[in-house]
Amino acid sequence: MLPAIVFGVVIGLSTGLLGAGGSILAVPALVYGVGQPLSTAVPTALVVVAASAIGGLCSRSRLRLVQWPVALIFGIAGIPGTIGGAALGRSLPQDWLMLGFAALMVVVASRMFRGNDRAGTPEGNLMPKTAAAGAGVGVLTGLFGVGGGFVIVPALTLLLGLTAQQAIANSMVVITINSISGLIAHSGAVAQLDLGVLVAFAGTAMLVSIGAARFAGRLPANTVRRAFAWAVLAIAAGVGISSVIGLATAA
Repeated sequence: MLPAIVFGVVIGLSTGLLGAGGSILAVPALVYGVGQPLSTAVPTALVVVAASAIGGLCSRSRLRLVQWPVALIFGIAGIPGTIGGAALGRSLPQDWLMLGFAALMVVVASRMFRGNDRAGTPEGNLMPKTAAAGAGVGVLTGLFGVGGGFVIVPALTLLLGLTAQQAIANSMVVITINSISGLIAHSGAVAQLDLGVLVAFAGTAMLVSIGAARFAGRLPANTVRRAFAWAVLAIAAGVGISSVIGLATAA
């Protein structure tokens, strides 16, 4: 129970402060920290991710930044991808999935080291690109149980010219939609969820995310982002090594 609370604090902080990054820690925390199988960890992580996103969105100032048509198009476009990603994940061995997850964590850490992408200058019809990006994020959500904020935030700034704070707010709406659709896609595993771990993890993440969102503008974002990036890299190394050992043992 204690590991679930500790990781809930970390994920809530990252989501509330940065709008991205925290959810990438949820599955490794549940698999290696709590000892859950991947089939249970993914739907549990989706509940945690949704709770932390909703918590980070509760601030009135952040709600005013949401561009609802953009967020809804991005989120709805991801629903088919989420269902497909969940089906693919069920067909792959756990060690291969976790090895892919480690690679994804390295990509996330790299983006966090780079910092926020500057707002672009949108040209032409951007809805097809927005829908395509949404579909890609949906696949990652269904496959790995991540919110995809590390893709959503730069996509919204570069494709639609939103500011960093607008992108973070819209990202939380998209993450919530993707997480709920991913949970539906993994509904067959709901009966296996450990409610004690789920409540402790998701509840902590939501409460911390609400508090962190209120202080998001007062803390040095670059320092916070880099600290989380190092943490993600360290965990990615552990996940990768464990997966390789598991594959070698199985062979």
